[in-house]
Amino acid sequence: MAAPITMLILCTSFLSLSLLSTAFTSRDYADALEKSILFFEGQRSGPLPSNQRLKWRGNSGLSDGASYHVDLVGGYYDAGDNVKFGLPMAFTTTMLAWSVIEFGGSMHSQIGNAKTALRWATDYLLKAATATPDSLYVQVGDPNMDHKCWERPEDMDTPRNVYKVSAQNPGSDVAGETAAALAAASIVFKDSDPSYSAKLLQTAKNVFDFADKYRGSYSDSLNSVVCPFYCSYSGYQDELLWGASWMHRATQDSSYLSYIQSNGHTMGSDNDDFSFSWDDKRAGTKVLLSKDFLEKSTSEFQLYKSHSDNYICSLIPGSSGFQAQYTPGGLLYKASESNLQYVTTTTFLLLTYAKYLSTNGGVVTCGTSTVTAESLIAQAKKQVDYILGDNPAKMSYMVGFGERYPQHVHHRGSSVPSIKAHPDRINCNNGFQYLYANSPNPNVLAGAVIGGPDSKDNFADDRNNYQQSEPATYINAPFVGALAFFSGKA
Repeated sequence: MAAPITMLILCTSFLSLSLLSTAFTSRDYADALEKSILFFEGQRSGPLPSNQRLKWRGNSGLSDGASYHVDLVGGYYDAGDNVKFGLPMAFTTTMLAWSVIEFGGSMHSQIGNAKTALRWATDYLLKAATATPDSLYVQVGDPNMDHKCWERPEDMDTPRNVYKVSAQNPGSDVAGETAAALAAASIVFKDSDPSYSAKLLQTAKNVFDFADKYRGSYSDSLNSVVCPFYCSYSGYQDELLWGASWMHRATQDSSYLSYIQSNGHTMGSDNDDFSFSWDDKRAGTKVLLSKDFLEKSTSEFQLYKSHSDNYICSLIPGSSGFQAQYTPGGLLYKASESNLQYVTTTTFLLLTYAKYLSTNGGVVTCGTSTVTAESLIAQAKKQVDYILGDNPAKMSYMVGFGERYPQHVHHRGSSVPSIKAHPDRINCNNGFQYLYANSPNPNVLAGAVIGGPDSKDNFADDRNNYQQSEPATYINAPFVGALAFFSGKA
């Protein structure tokens, strides 16, 4: 029987040529990086600081939690509405932190802004996690009422109900993700602010213990206030393993290693899932844990290297195991609603895994073929460039970047005249005239990456088509890391 032939997909010389013939320069990527972080200032809730750069925004949500005798002021609105949803906010936080951990060295002048964006989230998550014992506040705002209005956050008059998970009403998914966020952030601030880092890590330990001790999905506990908006479709097992993985990385405590070894098989490590999102953490967990195997040849983590390879193989055309869908223009396509969230998370994992492989001389094994780290970078670059405008529509899907970008973004604050331009209150129903208007948004939500085009590369620049025109923090967060990587390339 003949030995299998190893095929090297995309040799380095071809890659070097493709990187030279690019539509964008490192300066372009640096510009996009700056804007991708600036976007988070447009999503801020709470009192805005004096150095707020998006000047059309104002203070909002200043009494969040007060009627419940807790301080839940701050944090981020998740997308184009005025609700603070804990699960996507925590995932956003984890991905911002991971972006800094892996690619902070390439952020240069933007590293301070990236840390500020991260800290705006962690300050809020600390409040949510420590307000009352054995509980975690996971939402501010009634989404059903909020979605019946079209009003800027500065004018909010919808109920600011607060919701929590507890021992009686568990939420291991949102708590596991919150623990991951706090643990990852503790790594970011370890050198620059050790006391803050220690506070983050201790809180992460407490929240993880809470998530693991009181097991259950927050979708079951909170039902109609989180579903269908951010229902935990994947369950909570993936977040427990994800949270434990970040606790292990932040602490190097052997107890978390034992936890991963004992629970990995039952928490999703045995099956391959090819999406990574605010809901499903399996692919991200496998890439994160593969680092230990690649660096230390830790046999306990060999499984995660194999599963990470399977994930990568599913994305690379021509490789064994390929099963991803791409548009005719080359964009990864997963879903009709907010597809770019999957593109940015996938791109981040491609680059992170490429980094782990390159550092340790590893490759991806796809059946009898081998995929190099350079191939992963090339695939990631295609996705980044597509988002920035190298696509059939010649449209940048980042607001404010390039010559042509979406003008009718599904975002209340951006689409309604600002309080600077229109100081009088615009109430719940009066705002709908701006939702349905044909005119461009009066306020540029710089850096926002929106839902993006359909499976045929078609895009409707239409405020009412929220599936394509709504931005979200969890679309941008992993893109920060990807842009940092390419901005660091000369």
